[in-house]
Amino acid sequence: MSAAHSGTRDLLAEGGALLSELQDLRRALHTMPEIGLDLPRTQAAVLEALAGLDLEVTTGESTTSVVAVLRGSHPNRPVDAPAVLLRGDMDALPVAEETDEPFASTNGNMHACGHDLHTAGLVGAARLLHSHRHELAGDVVFMFQPGEEGYNGASVMIDEGVLDSTGTRAIAAFGVHVLPRARGVVATRPGTLQAGSNTLRVTIHGRGGHGSQPQTAVDPVPALAELVTALQNMVSRRIDVFDPIAMSVTQLRASDAINVIPASASLGATVRTLSDESLDIVRTRSKQLADGIAAAHGCTAEVDFDVQYPVTVNDIDETGWAVDELRGLLGEDRVDLLEQPIMPSEDFSFVLREVPGTYLMLGAERTDVPADRQGNNHSPFVIFDDSVLGDQAALLAHLAIERLAQESLTS
Repeated sequence: MSAAHSGTRDLLAEGGALLSELQDLRRALHTMPEIGLDLPRTQAAVLEALAGLDLEVTTGESTTSVVAVLRGSHPNRPVDAPAVLLRGDMDALPVAEETDEPFASTNGNMHACGHDLHTAGLVGAARLLHSHRHELAGDVVFMFQPGEEGYNGASVMIDEGVLDSTGTRAIAAFGVHVLPRARGVVATRPGTLQAGSNTLRVTIHGRGGHGSQPQTAVDPVPALAELVTALQNMVSRRIDVFDPIAMSVTQLRASDAINVIPASASLGATVRTLSDESLDIVRTRSKQLADGIAAAHGCTAEVDFDVQYPVTVNDIDETGWAVDELRGLLGEDRVDLLEQPIMPSEDFSFVLREVPGTYLMLGAERTDVPADRQGNNHSPFVIFDDSVLGDQAALLAHLAIERLAQESLTS
């Protein structure tokens, strides 16, 4: 345990002192969720929350991102100071909220994945670190990112230089994601943490006709229905259970008229993989199934398999270090090591491919609402306990201070 640990309990207390204003920010963001790469109101709220701090703030050229750099003022800060990156994503989902929260969204979109907490927690970390900049033996980059939900905002920001925004490549990167699990408990694991995200789209082409005369048409609908079942059987019967794939067919499209056999029918599926090997298998076998089933029905298949986000891989050394630090900060009972990866995906994976680091899951389960009125991430019923925001800010700030301190001792 480092000497700097003597002040870590103060960070928790300071985070607690910020809680009310962080909750206000989070709830304001929750009422105005925005989707994709263009989040003007969210960006404006972040800029206002950072105003008055001694930060070097830039905004994105092709998206409404915010990058804020805090220069440390520790007496031992080297000229070519190292930098640590802290990230929070800001975008919402096209989900109509169905919670009873007094600050629920009414614009048809929803912060159903907790990004409003991620944003507010990162603002809190910026405030804490600004107060402790004399302890920083280097610099901190605050990465406020749009477009995590399928728009690859992380790569956009990487292309615009976020990883090198202090003038040198960040030595480590950390991020936090809230989940409706035990409040205040942090979970992570070294190595593979989250699945890669991919999309499968298949269009079966036949020949349209009148619904009363199927014999005169080549109906693509039965082929599509058979393909849905075959894809599920493929995942459960032809894939190694120790390198699993999660596939969910979420979209089916055919005729717009009940008495018309369509000329084509299509499906869309999300596919989650944990390795390059399983990715290659599901991509190849999905096409084989689509082509074979379509041919058996006298149809043809058009298959589009799109790789979106790679597997999220935590650096083993950085994760081991971070887990030890957080156990010292929060206590042994508030840090869990996951035995297995989880199947949701995350575009922080692109950051972790470039910079060693760790992604953390923070429990934010509500205990004051019946379980049947709560959902999981991406549900219109999901709710989060935003009383974790003080601790969220403190743990991010702690990791930044200690990681820079460690680097100064070893360089």
